[in-house]
Amino acid sequence: GQGKNMHGASGEDLIIKVPVGTVIKDDANDEIIADLTNPGEEVIVAQGGRGGRGNARFTSSIKQAPDFSERGEPGEEKWVKLELKLLADVGLIGMPNAGKSTLISRISAARPKIADYPFTTLVPNLGVVTTRAGNSFVVADIPGLIEGAHRGVGLGHQFLKHIERTRVLLFVLDIAQTGERDAGQDYTILRKELEQYNPELAKRPFLIAANKMDLPEAQAKAEQIRNLFGEKVCFISAVTGSGIDELINKIEQLLQSIPPEETTASRQERVIRRYEEKDEPFRIEIKDGVFEVSGKRIEKLVAMTNFDSDEGLYRFQRAIDKMGLEQALKAKGIQPGQTVRVKDLEFEYSE
Repeated sequence: GQGKNMHGASGEDLIIKVPVGTVIKDDANDEIIADLTNPGEEVIVAQGGRGGRGNARFTSSIKQAPDFSERGEPGEEKWVKLELKLLADVGLIGMPNAGKSTLISRISAARPKIADYPFTTLVPNLGVVTTRAGNSFVVADIPGLIEGAHRGVGLGHQFLKHIERTRVLLFVLDIAQTGERDAGQDYTILRKELEQYNPELAKRPFLIAANKMDLPEAQAKAEQIRNLFGEKVCFISAVTGSGIDELINKIEQLLQSIPPEETTASRQERVIRRYEEKDEPFRIEIKDGVFEVSGKRIEKLVAMTNFDSDEGLYRFQRAIDKMGLEQALKAKGIQPGQTVRVKDLEFEYSE
């Protein structure tokens, strides 16, 4: 402490800024540490250790000038994964080239890349839709899904995770297509992929956008599609704008019908701080005749003890006695002269 009763300095905070919607996971076990869904939210991912106490902290009526101090406490070390899940009210879901990007460019100011070939969209696009009533909602154009997406086929995992945040699902179907598949089969495949990725998605409110009604092939199938999907379907042309107003009105009504408390997906993810459970004071393993002692409490004690001081050694001995280390070592069969190791510290056991 010198002449000013000083103590060890605290380290600088390391603050990493991340986008809203970031999920922080422990890389060791994939457990969720935090789910940052609101602007300005903060979370302590790894707690820093406090600075060591100076000798003035250990004065007493018996010891007016202690000749030892305490080392700084080690901070937590942890590998984490940062996973971004977009926050949107509506998720556009469809096969590649179903017209999702054209649709989002029609109903919002978003300008995604649009071309006449599959997999044009490789990253999600967000657009804000303003209704005639003056309300607004956010739409996410999710890149096209294919069969096997729940297993990661076609980057499926990277795309499906963004759907978990949405309040309403909008299936965009190409009803003008000809060939082996039709719009009904596409819907079945998409629904199956969602359910296998996350069963909760099957319960999400949804609508059907039957797209490409500007083409004769689609017009010929309209009655069949209406019979298949009933009132859930809106017939649109993202190219000409036909049916878009009706679709926006239906989405607005559906969003307004969903109670706020039911709109956030995966509420178990909404963790702001996950505290570690209290660990037992130590564990003992015998390896090659050495009694290895591990555990957060005793490792912290070793890291903070000044072993260059007799008083520091005395305090360390008292602390491990209080933990019951000697009795535990005896129960393991330790004999005088055998080695005890705690991290990098080794000492010879004696009675």
